[in-house]
Amino acid sequence: APTAPPAAPGQPAQPVAGDASGWTMDERLYNQVWGMFEDLARTAAAYRSAVDFAESRMEQELDRVLSDPRTRVGPAADSARAAARAKHTDLVEQARAALDRDLAQLTAEAEVVEPALPPAYARWDSPVWQAYQVPMEVPMALRVGDLHLPERADLRIPMLVRLPLERGLWIDAGRSGGFDEGPADSGELRRLAADAAVAIAARLLAVYPAGEIAVHVIDPAGSAAGSFAPLVASGALAEPPAAGAQGVSTVLAALTRRVDLVQMAVRSGATDALPPDLDTAEQLLIVHDFPHGFDDRAVTQLRYLADEGPAVGVHLMMVADREDARAYGPVLDPLWRSLLRLTPVADDHLADPWVGHAWTYEPSMVPRGSRVLEQVLGEAGRAAKALKAARARPSYGN
Repeated sequence: APTAPPAAPGQPAQPVAGDASGWTMDERLYNQVWGMFEDLARTAAAYRSAVDFAESRMEQELDRVLSDPRTRVGPAADSARAAARAKHTDLVEQARAALDRDLAQLTAEAEVVEPALPPAYARWDSPVWQAYQVPMEVPMALRVGDLHLPERADLRIPMLVRLPLERGLWIDAGRSGGFDEGPADSGELRRLAADAAVAIAARLLAVYPAGEIAVHVIDPAGSAAGSFAPLVASGALAEPPAAGAQGVSTVLAALTRRVDLVQMAVRSGATDALPPDLDTAEQLLIVHDFPHGFDDRAVTQLRYLADEGPAVGVHLMMVADREDARAYGPVLDPLWRSLLRLTPVADDHLADPWVGHAWTYEPSMVPRGSRVLEQVLGEAGRAAKALKAARARPSYGN
């Protein structure tokens, strides 16, 4: 792993991209990003704890002044109150100085790490996409957005999820508390949610080797045709987006059959006996505008895919407003809880596993006017078509 050059006396060590533990650069960068996330969480926790302590101490000292009639008024009382406030200010300033020092070090590390990230971890505006080539192996994780805390909003930590996906994703198209400064129109929120889903699907297609992931789309009313257009135009979809109740039923039945067959094959140790028409590649199902077009049977199949699919390579991404499914009541609560909730605009709904901070999540979106999405999907689509053609070409023995 790369090592940092010796630091000057009294100065912190200069950060180096990839200096975390790990066997490969991919693993080292993943661990380094995770370490930055943990460091920022604990740094902010220490600062908040110090501020809370300073305020609690000041309140106690002021209470003692007020509780004694002899010191409640007069010069002595004024002096005691001023001393309590001065101690509070001094403690807060010390805490802020420590926070600023740690944030400066983390910012310097982020400025080094971000340009070194591979496509699976990089922002869409990273130069690494300009030299994009279809990879030969699946990376450890995928970037689905950025995280930050109010103490330093411009310090963004990449949000990475492990691959293959261990749980489904839910792009929340409804309004929550974090949307107060976002789009006021619900239709615009739904469009942004569909765009966010396409961006994540494009990343998955880009970071998987050719032919090792297939994407299916259910859009019963065709209301997100514009958002899904890049996937359709590039040939990245296994088939056109399914529309209507019949389309919903067909796609869900096919993926349910795949889950059933692979589960039986794995349990019996007979994976080589799977039907030749069964696609053994990872499968991603994007469901838009749920529960439109879904009957009770389709809802049951969807819940089955969400529960059983990830273990056998079938992954779910929902683009939905939970309020649209309120008629189902608590029946769907397990489904929503099983999915990782993401939002199409900034929202502070994610908590870290250490101290439980409310982190603001921002989706990883393609910059306005950029053609990087079409470029990457086009390259991935050409590689998939070439692989398919090679597999279809007859081979001749000697």
